[in-house]
Amino acid sequence: MQRVYFLFFRSLSRFAGGLGVIIVILLTQAFMGCRPTVSAPIRPPRVAAAVTQTSSSCRECHAAQHTAWSGTDHALANHVLDPLADGAALAAFHPPGGVGKGAAPAFKLGNKPLWQPLLPAPGGRWQPHELAYDVAKKEWFNIFGTEARQPGEWGHWTGRGMNWNSMCAQCHMTGYQKKYDINTDAYHSTWVEQGVGCIQCHGPTSTAHGGKGASDAKPAAPFYGDRQKMMQTCAPCHARGESLTENFQPGDNYHDHYRVTLPVEPTVFYPDGQQRDEDFNWTSILLSRMGHAGVTCLDCHDPHTNRTIFPAANNQLCLQCHAAPGRVQATGQRAVPIDPVAHSHHAEGSAGNSCISCHMSTTTYMQRAPRHDHGWLKPDPLLTQELGIPNACSKCHSDKPIEWAITHAETWYGPKLESRQRTRARTVAAAQSGHADATALLDLLKTEDIPAWRATYLELLLRVNTDPTVLAAATESLSAQDPVERAAAVRLLGGTPQASPLLKPRLLDEVRLVRLDAAWALSSELNADEPARKELDAYLALSLDQPSGQLRVGQDLANRGHWTESEQAMARAANWDPYSPGIHETHALVLAQLGQTVAAAAKFYRAQELAPHDGSFGLRAGLAYAEAGRLEEAENAFKLAVAHEPTLARAWYNLGLLLAQRERLADAIGALSQAESLASSVTDYPYALATVQLRAGNKIAAREAAERALKLEPQHEAARLLLRAAK
Repeated sequence: MQRVYFLFFRSLSRFAGGLGVIIVILLTQAFMGCRPTVSAPIRPPRVAAAVTQTSSSCRECHAAQHTAWSGTDHALANHVLDPLADGAALAAFHPPGGVGKGAAPAFKLGNKPLWQPLLPAPGGRWQPHELAYDVAKKEWFNIFGTEARQPGEWGHWTGRGMNWNSMCAQCHMTGYQKKYDINTDAYHSTWVEQGVGCIQCHGPTSTAHGGKGASDAKPAAPFYGDRQKMMQTCAPCHARGESLTENFQPGDNYHDHYRVTLPVEPTVFYPDGQQRDEDFNWTSILLSRMGHAGVTCLDCHDPHTNRTIFPAANNQLCLQCHAAPGRVQATGQRAVPIDPVAHSHHAEGSAGNSCISCHMSTTTYMQRAPRHDHGWLKPDPLLTQELGIPNACSKCHSDKPIEWAITHAETWYGPKLESRQRTRARTVAAAQSGHADATALLDLLKTEDIPAWRATYLELLLRVNTDPTVLAAATESLSAQDPVERAAAVRLLGGTPQASPLLKPRLLDEVRLVRLDAAWALSSELNADEPARKELDAYLALSLDQPSGQLRVGQDLANRGHWTESEQAMARAANWDPYSPGIHETHALVLAQLGQTVAAAAKFYRAQELAPHDGSFGLRAGLAYAEAGRLEEAENAFKLAVAHEPTLARAWYNLGLLLAQRERLADAIGALSQAESLASSVTDYPYALATVQLRAGNKIAAREAAERALKLEPQHEAARLLLRAAK
């Protein structure tokens, strides 16, 4: 499975000299999820320390809750294989190629609708196999479908991307501690009990709680009575995000321990906020109007049985708030009263009359695990036509063309559909595709009241962060109430000249997420003994077992000028994830800084081989090889670049210059002509073509090309001199 990492290095811009091209290296900060703390040292992991408080020990006083919990997907999130209950499944487990000597399954990861066998591997590892067991159909299937993953890939079931210790256990176990040793590349993981037990959500009890005569004691959970804190205890495992610590405790602020993933990348979320990849639900709730109104997980779900508090099929869940006259929400406003039949235009009891069918449509993950979207968005067929965003109407009426769905939606709902959701989706879609409109994003930011969307706009504005109005908006958001918005503002301002004075106060922010982002941006200014540096280092140490973690450490070392140590981390990342173009690219940048130009070029070239549609890697490889005097390799790299991205004018231009340098003038003329046809407003292209045409003896063509260059840039003295020489 291919993964791409993009990073930002402040001082790198090489490979420009030999062919007259200046390369500006820019990165999107997929791993700038660093955040330091200036507070007291991290407290000991309370849940992990409560080794005697298993769910069984809670049963004596909380029998009803224990009975409700037993047998749920939480209780069985990870458990020992039962030879009796699982014997038939194991007897039918025959993976292609086998699993290796001594690697028999020992545990089950998951419960329903599927589970995966966990197999032991060297270094204390456990790996979930790519074959999963369908509980209803009683058959094995591949969770990757037809996507073939090969041994050695990060995402193969034997790879680090499928390592249970790093990627699964934190949400499938109680009191889990990873305990990774970088020196031996091994795990010494521990846990209190398998599955999600009582203390994982409620926290350990005091010594008094649960003792004799203590049956009337209130629950020890620190979120007692606070539904928002309760929901933030669900969020760590029901969110796509990045860990900032390993020490989240029930009742903690989620943003002190995690970075939630926002709808910035098009492969992760659709531009209206619908889930695309396996995103779980927390981001959707944060982005939603209902979440903003105060709706929590517990308004719909019973935390002990895992079931909804009302049947999902009869609209009772939604009518809790939307039955007339509408429940008063946390914002003080009433929920809009809705008559399901009048609103849906579908008969009672039909699929189209179901609130959930229309506003919480399902996407199937892992081939057989359907999950509801929790953004509660309007189905909008017009956005399907414009942007490819799915809509519930077409999912149900799959036999009808999109125009049919658009007509019905417009007839029934008309102006209601021309709402912020459409404006937002169109603006975000443009930014996701690399065409960010600063004005449109800023307009949304001015009127947006949902903090997670405000943070999303700021993240997307990172791509135009030299605009003064963008910087002003980000500066204003540094004092926002919501930490996700403050953190996004910090990241936007991080690479700007004014970063230091603006961001230093954020090193003392009350929320770790913001502090860490500020420390990341100011890393080169931090002293080794100050709290912000120590907190940043603790964060960086969390993921040293993953290529992304090594890459992040390498980036931080590079930003501080420790190039040799940075290269070592980058090399380890590339070794652990050899099929990622972005890792090879970043490694190449560090090698270039160390003066290892040929090695850097080889890394760029490898990145190009792995990137099917991005010719920039081959362009950089060609420039590096040319700088090193390796002209044949440079030519091959430029040709590979245009083969991967035929519209990359700069690669055609440099190929033309190189061919001219090698006295292959006819081929050079062809390449330079192609560059000019792709980018007719760039003066360099017709001018270079004019010089080669003159060398080839074609004065008429040389004059014509020089005239085109002068038309673009009348003061181009070299073109004027060439025009005279061609007479």
